[in-house]
Amino acid sequence: MISIREAVQYVKKHSKPLLREVTKPLEKSGGYVLCKDVISPIDMPPFRQSAMDGYALNLHTKLEYDLIGEIKAGDNYHPILEPGETVRIFTGAAVPKSANAVVMQEKVELTNSKIRIEHHIDQDINIRPQGEQVKKGSIALKKGTKLTPAAIGYLASLGITEVSVYKKPSISIVTTGNELIEAGQPLPYGKIYESNATMLQNALYQLKFYDITFHKIEDDYKKTVEKLQTVINKSDLVIATGGISVGDYDFVGKALNELGVKEIFYKVKQKPGKPLYFGKKDNTLIFALPGNPAAALTCFYIYTYMALQLMMNREAIELSGAKATSVSSFHKKGDRPQFLKAIFNNGEVEILEGQSSSMLQTFALSNAIVFMPEDKTQIKIGDILDVILLPV
Repeated sequence: MISIREAVQYVKKHSKPLLREVTKPLEKSGGYVLCKDVISPIDMPPFRQSAMDGYALNLHTKLEYDLIGEIKAGDNYHPILEPGETVRIFTGAAVPKSANAVVMQEKVELTNSKIRIEHHIDQDINIRPQGEQVKKGSIALKKGTKLTPAAIGYLASLGITEVSVYKKPSISIVTTGNELIEAGQPLPYGKIYESNATMLQNALYQLKFYDITFHKIEDDYKKTVEKLQTVINKSDLVIATGGISVGDYDFVGKALNELGVKEIFYKVKQKPGKPLYFGKKDNTLIFALPGNPAAALTCFYIYTYMALQLMMNREAIELSGAKATSVSSFHKKGDRPQFLKAIFNNGEVEILEGQSSSMLQTFALSNAIVFMPEDKTQIKIGDILDVILLPV
C-alpha cells in the first residue's frame, strides 16, 4: 500500500500526452488543446473602430463642429472630414481615416447641424486602433492553449472555422458484478441498479470527453479476461469499477495480470478508495476503481482526472484548490488520510453527514472535497482546511 503522494507521482510519471493531431470545426473544439499556433488571418479590429457612441471629429482649435453625417456599425461609409467637421458614430463602427478623435455623446451639446463639446480632447481618444488585439500574420493563440468558450469566440471573430488540436483519448468504462441491472427494469431481490457507469460517463461529459464506450462483465473469470483484452486493445484509457478487491469473485486484478498489464500500484492509504489499481499496457492506461460509488468518484477526481489532463497535454492537471474555514466538526476514525464530501461557499466549508464510500446522496450535494491528512484526527469549527473544488 502506497501513500497518496506516491500515487499522484506515479500517475504523473506514466500519463503521457497522446500528441495525435486532429482537425476540428471551431464550433466543436471546446475543451480541446491547440497543437499548433493559430496565426491571425486579419487585423483585429480590422479597421479603426469607435469605442463608444458619440461623434468622430477632425480636431481643430474651436469647440464647435459641423455635423455632416452618421456612421452605424457595419456601414461601408468613408466620409472625408475637414478640420472642424464631425459625423455621428456608434460603438463598433469604422472611424473615418480623416477623423482623429471620438467624443462620447454625453459630453456633446447638439443644436441643429452643429455640436459643441465641453472642452478640447486628446487626439485618438476613444478610437480602437486597427490591429489593437492582434495583427495579421501574428500569433492569435499559442500551441498548448485550451479552447474555452472565450477562446473559441475570439478565433471566430478572426474568421477562423477550424483548428488543429490534440486528439482526446478514447475511453472505455467497464462495470463488473452479477448484482447490477440497468435502471428502468424491475428490481429483483438481491440486485441493485448500476450507477457507476452513468456517473462516470457524466463526469467525463462535464470535462468534454465524449469518445466513450461501455462494457458490462459478469462475475466470470474467462469473460473478464476476454472483455478486458478487447477494451485495452482499442482504448487509450480504461476505467473499470468493481472486481478489484480480494473477494472470491473479484477477477479484475487477476485478469489484468494475465493480460500482461504492468501494475504500477494497487491500494492507496486513503479513505475512501483504498483498493485503487493503476496500470499500463503499451500506451493504454488502466484505472480499476473501487465498486462503491462514492469511492469510485473520489478516485476519479483525484487520480483519473489528472491522467486525462496529462493525456491532453494540458498545463493545469489537478482540480483547483482553496483554503477554507470549517463551519462544522468531524472526527476521523483510523489513521488513513481521508477525502470528505463538503459544501464550499465564500471561503467557508461545511463537512456533510454521510461519508460512507457507498453513499452517493451526500456526494450529490457536494461541490468540494476536504482533504484530512493522516496526522489529523479532529476537525473543529474555525479550523483552516485544504479544499479541492469539484468541476461545476
